[in-house]
Amino acid sequence: MLFASACTVGPNYHPPEMAVPAAYGEPQAAVPGATIDPARWWSAFGDPQLDALVDRALKDNPDIAAAASRVRQARLQEIGARAAGKPTVDATAGASHVEFSKNAGFASLAQLFSGGSSGNGGSSAPGGIALPGSGITTYSVGFDASWEADLFGGDRRGVEAAVARTDAAVWTKRDAAVTLAAEVAQAYFALRLDQEQIAIVEQELTRQRRALEIAGNVAKVGLVPQVDVVRQRGSITTTEARLEPVRSDARMRIHALGILIGEPPETLDAQLSAPGVTPVVLPVVPAGLPSDLLRRRPDIRAAERQLAASTADVGVAVADLYPKFSLTGVAELLSTSLANLFTGDSLQLSGSGAVSFPLFDWGKRKATVGVRKEQREQAYAQYRATVLGALRDVEDPLARIDAERRRNATLKRAVADAETTAHAVESQYRTGFVAQDSLLNAESQILTAREQVAASDAQLRQDSIALFKAIGGGWHEEAPPAR
Repeated sequence: MLFASACTVGPNYHPPEMAVPAAYGEPQAAVPGATIDPARWWSAFGDPQLDALVDRALKDNPDIAAAASRVRQARLQEIGARAAGKPTVDATAGASHVEFSKNAGFASLAQLFSGGSSGNGGSSAPGGIALPGSGITTYSVGFDASWEADLFGGDRRGVEAAVARTDAAVWTKRDAAVTLAAEVAQAYFALRLDQEQIAIVEQELTRQRRALEIAGNVAKVGLVPQVDVVRQRGSITTTEARLEPVRSDARMRIHALGILIGEPPETLDAQLSAPGVTPVVLPVVPAGLPSDLLRRRPDIRAAERQLAASTADVGVAVADLYPKFSLTGVAELLSTSLANLFTGDSLQLSGSGAVSFPLFDWGKRKATVGVRKEQREQAYAQYRATVLGALRDVEDPLARIDAERRRNATLKRAVADAETTAHAVESQYRTGFVAQDSLLNAESQILTAREQVAASDAQLRQDSIALFKAIGGGWHEEAPPAR
């Protein structure tokens, strides 16, 4: 049996080999000399408030707490799997009392007992045999041990599966940290965009109110009609109406950040209501090589570990097709008197062995093996899908960043041109050389161009965050527990 226990049925696991491109198809910006720590990529934006929010979220977010609980659960299940193939020993103790019927046959009852005293003071036959109408008490204490030999490795495959699922839970927790850090950063910079747009609109309102004052003065001297004043006032009203949706959106961003850090929605009102300083220089994300994703991305590592667990599950199912051998032994002290219970004469030993072999179960066990094999195929397909999705997650933001950088430069030139044009038109309007339509159009172009630049800056930040997330940034290596 010991020799046979070295046999382990079922397929042995080999990590999948999946071909990935040698390099990304989209262009990457040159990485500066200063390196960025992928584990704390958000610090590259140079915003202490963002750093504090991400740290609080990683510490107190309920999703992270749930993921950590699942890791602890998986480790406990691993302990249970490791105990499955080992002998078990139980301590037993008991006392029993039998009160014999006065009307029962004497021989069939009394022949099983000897050497005891009457449990209720009744009479007993010579030699300690209890008589009808009397009672007998028996005491026992001892140990019983049992062991089901893992001859074909089903329990060992179960341990392999449990270990792999523990590893998968750890990587899933890290993936939750990656996602959470990106969500906090995205919500934070979306809030800063809202606040920046509010500031742009308010600055434009100040400019338009000054233009209204100019229009009123020009109308008084008769250089422009009075209707120009009314039209300028209408332009101010339209601009003011643009503020409220953005203010409402900013409030919702603050609420979202409160939930992400594991607090009530209004927790961050005082901290985040005031506009912050948005980063001027965007960090350059070190995308690296596609092969790096297989090592760095937590979701890929979790999918690979799930594949390993599914492969081990096949071995567990295959082992059920083979015989099972079990040994049981009992050593106990048995006596009808506590006075001589702990003596050598009270020792009673018993042992048994058993074997069971599946003969006919209508194909249930073989069907289970087939189910486990299909689950392994599904796990492999999920692994491939995860790798392919990861490659796209990197390529897409690389393409967006490259295009948005060029667009951003164009929009900034457009702002400068719109401001120059507006100053010239305003000077001409003051002297009556152009109509008010030209001035209103020039003012509208400035507002639109500045809002587009702010949105483009925010889009670059969001794309950089998406790229940091895509390369698997945002988790820390932890020391593995002793096994």
